[in-house]
Amino acid sequence: MKYMLDHVGVAVRRIDDALPFYLDVLNGVLEDRYTSEATGVEVHVAVVKTEDKIIELLEPTNKNSPIARFLKQRGKGVHHLAYRVDDLDKAILEAKNKGVRFLEDTLRVNARGRRLIYINPISTDGTLIELCEYPTS
Repeated sequence: MKYMLDHVGVAVRRIDDALPFYLDVLNGVLEDRYTSEATGVEVHVAVVKTEDKIIELLEPTNKNSPIARFLKQRGKGVHHLAYRVDDLDKAILEAKNKGVRFLEDTLRVNARGRRLIYINPISTDGTLIELCEYPTS
């Protein structure tokens, strides 16, 4: 299975406060902005593309969202690394066969059609890793 770094998710308290750095200093371009109110997600997302990578700024929409809990426990900063795969089901099966554990309740399709799941940080020595697959179109 081929894994390619897709994006870095960064937890922020307010996207509007964080955006100027990514746009003005890193010369990023705001590619998309949306809100997901799906249960267990509850997040505002700003997708910023720099020359060669994508950064997703993640702002909680309520005090019980996963991003709000992350901010309370760890503060602002890198929330997760996301790796793109060609076949998410195959990647999950191969990883499970190697003993990797997943946060099964995170398997979903996001607001932009990307299928994703998070690996349990127990399997990664503490780093939250997302595996994602984009729709073919």
